[in-house]
Amino acid sequence: MSSSAATATGIGASVLRKEDLRFITGNGRYTDDLNQPGQSYAVFLRSPHARARIIGIDTREALKVPGVFAVLTGADMAADGLGDLPCGWEVKQKDGSDMVRAPHPPLAINVVNYVGEPYGVVIAATRAAARQGAEAVMTDFEEREPVVDLATARDSAAIHDGVPGNLAYDWELGDRAATEAALASAAHVTRLDLTNNRLIPNAMEPRAALGVYDRSGDEYTLYTTSQNPHLERLVLSAFVQIAPEHKLRVIAPDVGGGFGSKIFVYAEETTVVWAARKVGRPVKWTADRSESFLADAHGRDHVTHAELGLDADGNFVALKVETTANLGAYLSTFGSSVPTYLYGTLLAGQYRTPNIHVEVHGVYTNTCPVDAYRGAGRPEATYVVERIVETAARELGQDPAALRRRNMIRPEQFPYETPVALIYDTGNYEASLDRALELVDYAGFPARRAASEAAGRKRGIGFACYIEACGLAPSQLAIQLGAGVGLYESGEIRVNPTGSVTVFTGSHSHGQGHETTFAQVVSDRFGIPFENVEVVHGDTGRVEFGLGTYGSRSLAVGGSALVKAADKLIVKGRRIAAHMLEADVDAVAFEDGQFVVRDSNQSLAFGEVAFAAYVPTNYPTDLEPGFSEKAFYDPQNFTYPAGTHIAEVEVDADTGVVTLVNFVAVDDFGHVINPMIVDGQVHGGVAQGAGQALLEHGIYDDYGQLVTGSYMDYCMPRADDVPDFVVDTTVTPCTHNPLGVKGCGEAGAIGSPAAIMNAVTDAVGSNDVSMPATPEKIWRALAG
Repeated sequence: MSSSAATATGIGASVLRKEDLRFITGNGRYTDDLNQPGQSYAVFLRSPHARARIIGIDTREALKVPGVFAVLTGADMAADGLGDLPCGWEVKQKDGSDMVRAPHPPLAINVVNYVGEPYGVVIAATRAAARQGAEAVMTDFEEREPVVDLATARDSAAIHDGVPGNLAYDWELGDRAATEAALASAAHVTRLDLTNNRLIPNAMEPRAALGVYDRSGDEYTLYTTSQNPHLERLVLSAFVQIAPEHKLRVIAPDVGGGFGSKIFVYAEETTVVWAARKVGRPVKWTADRSESFLADAHGRDHVTHAELGLDADGNFVALKVETTANLGAYLSTFGSSVPTYLYGTLLAGQYRTPNIHVEVHGVYTNTCPVDAYRGAGRPEATYVVERIVETAARELGQDPAALRRRNMIRPEQFPYETPVALIYDTGNYEASLDRALELVDYAGFPARRAASEAAGRKRGIGFACYIEACGLAPSQLAIQLGAGVGLYESGEIRVNPTGSVTVFTGSHSHGQGHETTFAQVVSDRFGIPFENVEVVHGDTGRVEFGLGTYGSRSLAVGGSALVKAADKLIVKGRRIAAHMLEADVDAVAFEDGQFVVRDSNQSLAFGEVAFAAYVPTNYPTDLEPGFSEKAFYDPQNFTYPAGTHIAEVEVDADTGVVTLVNFVAVDDFGHVINPMIVDGQVHGGVAQGAGQALLEHGIYDDYGQLVTGSYMDYCMPRADDVPDFVVDTTVTPCTHNPLGVKGCGEAGAIGSPAAIMNAVTDAVGSNDVSMPATPEKIWRALAG
């Protein structure tokens, strides 16, 4: 801690979130709150078919509707020379060839490939007029047989020309021969087939965009619900070619949740900023909830077969995994990387398994594109590893905690290189397991199970010992693996003449609390009051560059950039103070917000030095005035949060209803900046994981129609679906970033589905239950 002034608000303090005041008083400014003079409204023409050819679009009646300014189509966009929406991660197939990309125009031109795909837009003076105009457009479609079933997609007719078997890639990682040999000689092999159900993100705020064109400067401004506005600008400039990068400003104001679904560059924001120039006025679009269900990128949707080999002593000797991953109709911005590099690399889990091989078939279907959703590949990997480990323990008659402990990587083995390309820098997995067992009262579980049986209910307990790779980096490695951009982050700190501080970060906050935690980091570093630090984000016109927020990277990467910038300022401040105090710079230290001359009573406060930098009357002649610094931080490695989650459930044998009665999460996030915010992140993630395990499932029928297209059919978790969570942390600091932090935003959603499903299958005595564990599935499992 840097000063007494910062003690109550610095690193490690549960400071109340400073941004919440404006949110709870209705003063947040979201994209839909923003309006421009002369603004028009967009309503999109969306395909009612999962797969069809567009024969013709008749706009004549729509253009007669009062207030309609234009009806624009994919053909208009193509005529203006706009490019496709790109996939930002190139995946190499196992034969070394490139993955097979399907063309992805922002507005469909000749064919539509999923229900809800936009192929045109109506621009009008009011939203009602635009909607009326959209209803008047007559589109002639020639329907085609859709490919919907993931299990048969590779044997179906090709959706896209030049993509045989609908296979985007056939990817592998690990040593196949060694893995198969180890399995062949194993004393016991556990085999398991798993489905990771499709999820629909459902952020509280639907996506929205407002495009503005300034003819005087030939400049565009896009206000949008984005998790990474700089990447949005880069894609729209370099690939879609809306405008040169210096002529396009992207602003992401307050954003009401994202969970990954607002990372990507979508057709709608692309269209409104292009259309603003076409119609000569600002164009605004806000999704209704039905559009969100249809067109926001979905998550998960894997079918997997896994085999785990063990020797006679219960040591893991090999893990073989084959997964078919649904990519949807097109490769979304990061859709290719989620089932490959964010999934296969995590299949070692917390264990010393010496041989691992994974093969992933990425398949196109006539469904909404699939991309990152909270955890992005890590929950899918954890689900495979922890479900099969739990199953192996049951088959061998071993305690599931004991089998995990036997195979865990031990503290003295770090850094630890896995067979699937990662190097874990640090960890103490047994410490988290021990604490979780204590908090859940594992010794008392048999008595609780007996009490449930006496009451006519079945009780089960399940474990998940997860690990994740966060702070996606380093850039050089990521680019070698196919990333289209580096994965560093930028930060700038401007100290004002009066000593207050403005922080500019390329990370974006949409619920994480960055305005609080980043202020804690900077105030702690400088020893100044927390209230004197303002955090600015989400505006490419104010922040130099950044790569946004996803993959639990903000504090580990964005926060580290700010620490580097702060340290540069302290170095400069020491030079200024040394000059003013007539001391050697090596004799000046910075402690508790003061520049002090060692072994003397001479000192200058941080604010005094800042003022001197702007009023340089007594100032070093070889030093430029001003007191601000920038920094870019590119991590040396991923960070590796890990932990143990334990779930307890009760099952009503008559109805099949599952009740989550207890949940314990013990996580190692490294150093914790704000414990209250960390607890909130874990709570939210566990609730989402419970939703996947018990309630949520995005389902298409055989015709490619989304059956779960509203809250009437897509079941979201509510407060009475979850218990009071018990959360705690252990600490092994990250070894390679200056804060020693690891990331916490996705952990709850990574460990909880496997823990809950392990508890469910323990309760019902059958592995033949897939997510979500609905009452019907449970009733059927109990009925045999």
